Amino acid sequence: MLSELEKLLKGTIPDSVLRRGLLVLRARLKPVHLLFEERRVPEEGWDDEIIDFLLTVLSMMDTDKDPDSARIGEREARVASALVGELAHGFCHGVGRSGHVSAVQPKAAGGSLAYYYANKLALDMLQRMGLPGLKAACVLPLATGMAVGLSACVARDLTGQRVAVFPRVDHVSPVKGLELVGLRVKTVESEVCGDAVRVPVQRVADAVDKDTAVIVSTTTFFPPREPDDVKAIAKLAAEHGVPHVINNAYGVQSREIMKLIHGAICAGRVDAIVQSTDKNFLTPVGGTIVASPDAGFVEKVSKMYAGRASAAPIIQFLAAVLSLGTVKYEGLRREQESNRRLLSEKLQKVADAHGERVLKVFNPIAAGMTLKGFDAKRVGHYLYNLRVTGPRVLEPTDFGTCCRRYHSPYITINAAIGSSAKDVELAMNKLDKALVQSKKTRARS
Repeated sequence: MLSELEKLLKGTIPDSVLRRGLLVLRARLKPVHLLFEERRVPEEGWDDEIIDFLLTVLSMMDTDKDPDSARIGEREARVASALVGELAHGFCHGVGRSGHVSAVQPKAAGGSLAYYYANKLALDMLQRMGLPGLKAACVLPLATGMAVGLSACVARDLTGQRVAVFPRVDHVSPVKGLELVGLRVKTVESEVCGDAVRVPVQRVADAVDKDTAVIVSTTTFFPPREPDDVKAIAKLAAEHGVPHVINNAYGVQSREIMKLIHGAICAGRVDAIVQSTDKNFLTPVGGTIVASPDAGFVEKVSKMYAGRASAAPIIQFLAAVLSLGTVKYEGLRREQESNRRLLSEKLQKVADAHGERVLKVFNPIAAGMTLKGFDAKRVGHYLYNLRVTGPRVLEPTDFGTCCRRYHSPYITINAAIGSSAKDVELAMNKLDKALVQSKKTRARS
């Protein structure tokens, strides 16, 4: 391409100046050349100008940009205003075809290429972040619960059964996703072990029978719920010949969680791993990656999607992963681990100051503290007024504890990827203020 450009421009300016200009252009476009050649996530993230250039060039390949086309169909990427088109970076045809979301879209050569690279980079990123055994990945413009349902739908058709065995997690989204595809959810009850809430694998085994279509396990949730023993469940799934879907909503950011999943893949049966793009890769809400050690399963998931798909979540993921690169992402993971240690340290000081204790629960992303001496809902109200976003304050029988009755009211606070040490310290200072205010209010009443 640049050699052709050099021929076209020859004689316009001195050759030495032209060669120097093309040298700069080659250097700037080298990341794009490497992406097309290697089809992997770059080590160093790209700057926004190069990402914008790539997306603009790809979007210009779609048929709605053809100045000589006669666009008379009912779906021709017509938009109400330039702003509306810009919100999807010009990929107004979307991606995929009716009945196969990852299929090439005839009217969207550029959108199809963008989707191809998004899926390639999603697989590469997950492999390099701890799951080398994966064979395929597909980015979907769906929330995590919907993607869990879509994956379970494939399992339903593979088995011909209609029951999803679901170790209890008090999260409405995956349950709704499972019910939406016509599955009956058989919830496996948890037990409280010290501070931790766990679902014993034996109870999962007892729940599996001839009607089981799929087991849906969970790796990431708020304390006191601990990750499911996905390795043992994978062995169980293999023994019974039952598909196994792992809801790994925000687990990519955690090396420890990814090790658990890698162990499950090596030890038994894992058909799909579902993870959010916004919680793991810092995109706007609305995207999910479904990945699997079985490329055929991902293909079936992509064929299960109804209709074409919005390109916006796909393009946002592609832009995010190119911006991050593996070096920056690993740096964000290290920062998350550091902030998680800082959270434990600061939360312990708050607990000691107010006669409470930090919950002893395995969770690489979040921590919890008892609120036995406080009106938990009042503490939550004060934190909201102090502009602290993200904590969860629960009473022993509230939905969210993931058990029939927990031993005390408590609060959970995250140290998720993208948060800063300043965020953690500020939240802990405001938690201390909320507890002091709660004591004062209680004393007055």
